[in-house]
Amino acid sequence: HPAVLTDLGLDAALSSVAARCIVPVELTVSVPTRPDPVIEQIAYFCVSELLVNVSRHSQASSASVDVLRADDLMTIVVRDNGIGGANMWSGTGLAGLVQRVEAVGGRLQLDSPAGGPTLVTVELPCES
Repeated sequence: HPAVLTDLGLDAALSSVAARCIVPVELTVSVPTRPDPVIEQIAYFCVSELLVNVSRHSQASSASVDVLRADDLMTIVVRDNGIGGANMWSGTGLAGLVQRVEAVGGRLQLDSPAGGPTLVTVELPCES
């Protein structure tokens, strides 16, 4: 993970990721208390991988990332207005994210009908 994640936190690190995406991304991060470093790294990795997928496969003209921490749960929602049709098990990217998220007791949900849009929701547990 990048030094900016360790030094400045998730908001700064994700701002950098969103800025590098070839599809314009609207980013909202509301994480008033930093989570455990492992959870923070998984959140960063999920957003990074999901935005790479948006760039490579979605044919989207816009995307959004919303990260919210409420009590003991961090929720990440990544949306794009692309062609949809993403499949959790058709490659290693999304399947790998599912494994990382489930390893810490979280879950990942994918809604990507043919014709779009695509919506990915990640829920990660955070201790108070």
